[in-house]
Amino acid sequence: MRLVALIALLLAAGPARAEELVLSLSKPRVTITSSFAGEPIALFGVIERDGMASPDHPYDVVVTVRGPKARFVTWRKQRVLGLWMNTESRTFLAAPSYLAVLSNREPALMAPPDVLRQEQAGFANNHLLQRLATDYADVVQDDPFRQAFLRVKQAQGLYYERPTGVEFIAPRVFRSTIPIPGTAPVGTYDVVVKIFAGGEMVKQGTTTLEVAKVDFEQTVATAARDHAWLYGLVTALGALAVGFVANVAFRRD
Repeated sequence: MRLVALIALLLAAGPARAEELVLSLSKPRVTITSSFAGEPIALFGVIERDGMASPDHPYDVVVTVRGPKARFVTWRKQRVLGLWMNTESRTFLAAPSYLAVLSNREPALMAPPDVLRQEQAGFANNHLLQRLATDYADVVQDDPFRQAFLRVKQAQGLYYERPTGVEFIAPRVFRSTIPIPGTAPVGTYDVVVKIFAGGEMVKQGTTTLEVAKVDFEQTVATAARDHAWLYGLVTALGALAVGFVANVAFRRD
């Protein structure tokens, strides 16, 4: 019943507000505590009919969720004198700390490659800016450093792709589930929804999702960020205290 009511509300809101694309999150804010192990967030969308779609060219949807931007370094290991060592690195600048790409089918089937690349529609089409010597650019998709970076992020559960992650529950109403892992970084996540029809991007909508720490976890994180030296001192004293108590408790006379 809640789902039916939400769909009815979105359908009613579209024409009244003259919006081409109406988006709604089941939960706009995710709070992380010590027991947080991940949480799925539902995204609902309604497309206002404008005649662009037809039985031959139905709507396609690509949902891209990007977490706060950060700097990452990827290393290449080589065998040197019988030992595996880091010999070469590549720095990724302002890369999303979290990336999820969800769609109703393979993006390659929605539009030509140049359109998908321009719109960053699809996992492989997202731009990952790298520092190359004195230059800054995105590189080809099969670049070994780029592939290694994506593999590491996927293994951590922070990069996610699902070409069947968007479901049409009515001709103009779709639903998707955004997986927020237990290791999700805190910050504001940008949710970008792009609608394709006839090989072109015809609509775009955005919303935001906030991931935040609360209670004791937030206090510790704030202290570590705003008072780094005091946080380090307290941590060191705490470690010494634990060591002293352990020594007294397990001392053999």
